[in-house]
Amino acid sequence: MDISIFGLGYVGCVGAACFAHMGHNVIGCDVSVDKVALINAGRPTIIERDIEELCREGHEAGRLRATTDAAEAVAHTDISFIAVGTPSTPHGHLNLDYIHDVARQIGTALRDKDTFHIIAIRSTVFPGTNEHVGEIIEEVSGKKRNVDFALVSNPEFLREGTSVHDFLNPPLTLIGTDSPRAAEVFAELYKPLPGEFISTEVRVAEVMKYVNNTFHALKIVFGNEVGVICKALGIDSHKVMDIFCRDRQLNISPYYFKPGFAYGGSCLPKDSKAFRTLARDNYVDTPVINHIAESNELQKQRATQLIMSIGKRKVAILGLSFKAGTDDLRCSPIVEVVEALLGKGYEISIYDKNVKVSQLTGTNRQFILDKIPHLHHLVSDNLDAVASAADVLVVTNKEPEFADIPSRYPGKVIVDLVRAWDTIDYDGHYEGLSWAAVNVNPAQQSPIASDFAHTDF
Repeated sequence: MDISIFGLGYVGCVGAACFAHMGHNVIGCDVSVDKVALINAGRPTIIERDIEELCREGHEAGRLRATTDAAEAVAHTDISFIAVGTPSTPHGHLNLDYIHDVARQIGTALRDKDTFHIIAIRSTVFPGTNEHVGEIIEEVSGKKRNVDFALVSNPEFLREGTSVHDFLNPPLTLIGTDSPRAAEVFAELYKPLPGEFISTEVRVAEVMKYVNNTFHALKIVFGNEVGVICKALGIDSHKVMDIFCRDRQLNISPYYFKPGFAYGGSCLPKDSKAFRTLARDNYVDTPVINHIAESNELQKQRATQLIMSIGKRKVAILGLSFKAGTDDLRCSPIVEVVEALLGKGYEISIYDKNVKVSQLTGTNRQFILDKIPHLHHLVSDNLDAVASAADVLVVTNKEPEFADIPSRYPGKVIVDLVRAWDTIDYDGHYEGLSWAAVNVNPAQQSPIASDFAHTDF
């Protein structure tokens, strides 16, 4: 394929060299005459392992060159990658000036081009950037999106020092686009590379780099905080984390990585609190670990606020235990939500087939009688009676019997705290706690209201 790459810095240079290595014809485009000269001499613009060899290989094979002329780069290629910088402002917001400048250059070049062109945003950008870039190109070129050109968001996941290896050996390749035609082209473009090819919604692709890097930062900080606690206790932290990483069922796995309600139960609250106390007793400051519980409390508050925002006061809570398939009420997060709503004068009814006060024994019975005696009379094992009398149904766990709630009780407001349905076709009011755009019913489709006031789109 014939590819142009705008921006010959770290991301652009690696992409240009690797695409040429894969057999494609690549034209790099940059305002810097020095960078252009380096590429045209078969030399990289950055210091990176293996990049020298790939640039020399591409140059000698006639597959890699560069220019300062955007019109030339667009005219001789079918795909243009935008790989320019998106520097942060002093307050952490994005400066998209370089992105916009390139979009205008590409739009101007497209005026005189009759063939279909694909523009891929490789730079790290906020959700909404792809849409705005498309508007700029349409305005400048006079062309129509998904008719004359298409836009793709194709974030990079490269580590400095191993970027060439990462490009050619990705765990997955991600694009976001609203163009089936562009998706097919990119599936073919990346076909030689290992790892899964994923085509998804544009905004999903745009946010992924931020999610990835923030989690990587969290992992580093978490490992360091475990390390300082272990050192204070005379323990080899590397042995601890080595064993930690060997658990691929829970620790290093998709488990727990699903946005939803707060954690509860007998273990996580107790043990994380004990670990914080252990650190404090050894005079070790661990701000990330210390704030885990605070973040969990905020999720309970978000759930309460979401229910209150509906504007209806008859609320049915479907599930009182801390998760499905158990009668364990200890530290159940929904208990605090219920108590907050009762304090605001809401009419609350609760259904949980597993929580029958008359049949509870031991710790659970003691907990409900000692800690929440004011709630036990609200609990019923009759789902129909509870749901029918309420205006709002709050689903708190994934009990199988809740699967048909939308069809069983049409017209109710459903507040889903646990992503009970991957997708839902519901013509009533559906609200997910930590997700959007899952209700496929046209009556419920509305644009996501996002505040980009501090980012210059």
